[in-house]
Amino acid sequence: MGLADGQMVQTDCSVTWTDDDGKVYCFSSESSKSAFLKDPKGNIAKAKMFLEEQQAKAASGQKVFTDKDVNARVAEVIKERSDGDAFVFHDPKLDTDLKLKFEEIKIVRGMEGYGWFANVIFSDVEEPKKQYAIDFWFKPEGQQLTLQDIRVQKGPKRDGDGYFMITRLPVAWWWLPVQEHPGSIEGARAWQVMAAIHDYILENKDEDGNITVKDDKTGEDVTLQFVEMHRPVRHLKGEGKYFACTDFRKPGSKDEYYDLDFWVDEKSGELKVGNVKIHKVPVQEDGIWTQVDRYTFEGMDFEETL
Repeated sequence: MGLADGQMVQTDCSVTWTDDDGKVYCFSSESSKSAFLKDPKGNIAKAKMFLEEQQAKAASGQKVFTDKDVNARVAEVIKERSDGDAFVFHDPKLDTDLKLKFEEIKIVRGMEGYGWFANVIFSDVEEPKKQYAIDFWFKPEGQQLTLQDIRVQKGPKRDGDGYFMITRLPVAWWWLPVQEHPGSIEGARAWQVMAAIHDYILENKDEDGNITVKDDKTGEDVTLQFVEMHRPVRHLKGEGKYFACTDFRKPGSKDEYYDLDFWVDEKSGELKVGNVKIHKVPVQEDGIWTQVDRYTFEGMDFEETL
């Protein structure tokens, strides 16, 4: 199903389907197989078209990246960001530096138009039983794979004397097409909206990884650190706009959180962020930081897409 969706997904062929002509098709999961079997002929045609496009790129001299290129790039990034034997990653959600040991690259996926995603397993240097699954996002630029972001997909949770990995919520947008193969256009649109927002954040961050937004109420510029993006994505009926809420934190503070709304439209012919609004601001009451609404969604005619 991955090829039909414009994705390059590794599979060990443990999940298969055999066509009437005897050809065997491999899937990364039972859910992918089920989605494929809703329209086998149509999905096979899409997969063939995608492969032909990749072959045409290679024939024209364009660099066609493979999972081997991604594996090599992951190794480079780990080496660049290591202190001695420890890969150092600043976890924005915990606001702390993790010191990790590389274990293995679990899976590599390519998404046409969005880049490559490597899911990599690490263990804590001081407590090897604590493991993390961390996503590396790369975008092809000419002959290179450029690192876009690194996010924790799964983190350790204590279980008696040991640990097991648990998926961190909210799930990153690049996992949504894999976990769910939406039958509706709006379902597919939701993760594309989230991707457009993530692109905007990366394009507008400074050298410290922060972005600056205008506070419409005070007129001040506020510098903030991106933490995570929330679901659902909402679609404003009649106007064709989408918006999603995100968490940002004031740099240097562990408790001052802002909720920013990113408004996305297609005026340019593709999904782009057209406006960023502060939805909630941190206010300290009795020594505890809480969030206060700057505005609400009351009166807005919208639907939740995912």
